[in-house]
Amino acid sequence: MFYGFTSVITERKGPMLFHFCAATPPLFVLWIIMAQVAGQEDREKTTALKDLLSRIDLDELMKKDEPPFTFPKTLEEFEYAFNEYGQLRHIKTGEPFVFNAREDLHRWNQKRYEALGEIITQYVYELLEKKCNMTKETLPVDATEDEPTGFIYLSPDALSNPSKLLVLIQGSGVVRAGQWARRLIINQDLNSGTQIPFIERAMQEGYGVMVLNPNENYLEVEKSTKSPLPSPTETSDEPAEKRERKDDKEGKKKKEFYEKYRNPQRETETERIPIRENGSSEEHVLYVWDHFVSRAAAKNVFIMAHSYGGLSFVELMNQRESEVKNKVCAVALTDSAHNIWLQETTKSTQDWMQEHCRNWVSSPEPLDTTLEPMMPDCPRVSAGTERHELTSWMSFDSIFRFFSEFHAKEGEEAEETSNSVTTRSGSHKNRHQDL
Repeated sequence: MFYGFTSVITERKGPMLFHFCAATPPLFVLWIIMAQVAGQEDREKTTALKDLLSRIDLDELMKKDEPPFTFPKTLEEFEYAFNEYGQLRHIKTGEPFVFNAREDLHRWNQKRYEALGEIITQYVYELLEKKCNMTKETLPVDATEDEPTGFIYLSPDALSNPSKLLVLIQGSGVVRAGQWARRLIINQDLNSGTQIPFIERAMQEGYGVMVLNPNENYLEVEKSTKSPLPSPTETSDEPAEKRERKDDKEGKKKKEFYEKYRNPQRETETERIPIRENGSSEEHVLYVWDHFVSRAAAKNVFIMAHSYGGLSFVELMNQRESEVKNKVCAVALTDSAHNIWLQETTKSTQDWMQEHCRNWVSSPEPLDTTLEPMMPDCPRVSAGTERHELTSWMSFDSIFRFFSEFHAKEGEEAEETSNSVTTRSGSHKNRHQDL
C-alpha cells in the first residue's frame, strides 16, 4: 500500500523524490510501532490509575491532615453545660451545640460528637442515681470478677412495691439506660431525650420503676496484636529474592500512590466480648424479666417500649406468653419496630395485644388520633409528631392516662371479684345459721 502511494508521488514530483519515498515506508512503520508501544504504556498507566482510584474511598482521602482524635473528657472541658431548661449550651457564647466544628472534616466532627455522647451517657447515669435516687443492679446477677457485665437501674421500691411497677425499654443504637435519643438530648433538651420525666411522674403516681439497658451487650477491648498468617506466596517454593523483586514491581506504584494521597489516622482495633445471657436486646429483656420483673411484688406491671424495644417486648411474649399475660396490665409502645408476622406470634398473643397494648406512632395527625391498623395486633394512634425519636416525649401525658385507665379497670374488676366472694361467703354463713 505504501509503495503504491510512493509511485504516485514519484510520477508527479520527479525521480529525485523516488529515493526519499522509497526510504519512507520502513521509517513510517517504525514510527507506527513506537506510537503503538507508547499508547500501550499509556493505557496500562491509565488502567492502573483507574484500578487505584476505584479502591479509594473518598472518605479516606478526607482523612489526610486530620487533627488528632483527642477530645475533652467532661462537659466543662467541652465548654458546654445544661441550662435551667435542660438545654445544652456553650458556656461562653450560649449557643447550641455545633456539629461542624471544622469544615470538610466530617469524620473528625463525628468522632467529636461521639465523644460528647459518651459524656452525656455518664451525665444521665448521674441523674438517675442522684436526682431519681435509683440504684444500679449488675447483670448477670451471678457474674464473676473476670467476665463482662452490664446493669439496669431500679427505684428503691421496684421489687417491693405491691401495687404498680413501670418497666422502661429503649430502642436500639448508642443510647444507654435512661435515654430515648442522644440527638434530642444534645440538640433539644433533657426532657425530650431522656426517660427522667417518665421516671419522676411514675414515682409521683406510686409506681416502682425499672430502667432497662438493652444496648449494653458487650465489653469492647483492644484487639491483641498477633503476627499475620503467612500468605500463599510466602509458603510457596519460590525463592525469596525473586518474590521480593516481583512484589516490588507489582506494588511499587500502588504503594507510592497510597502513601502520597492517603495519610489516615489509625484507629485502635477492638473486639467485642458479649455479656453472658445479655448479648442482644431480646436476650437482655428476657433476662431482666426472669430475674427481676417476674419476682417483683407488684400485682400490676406496666411496660413502655420505644422502637426496637417494642420488638424485644413481643419476643418476650413469644418466650413467656402465659407469665406476661398474668402479670402485665398494659403496654405502651412508641413507634414500635415489632412485626407479628416476622416474629411469628400466636393468635392468642395478637388478641391479648389488641386488648392491652397501644402504639403511638409518628404521624402528621393530631395526638391520639386513631389510625388505620396495619396488622391485627395493637391499636395505632398518632403521637402528634412525624419525628420518630420524639414519639415518646410527645405521647407522655397520653401514656400515663392510658395506664391509669387500665389500673382503674383492674381495680374495679378486683373489687367485683372480692364482693362476689364476700357475698358467697355471707350466704354460706346465713345458711349455716339457719341450720
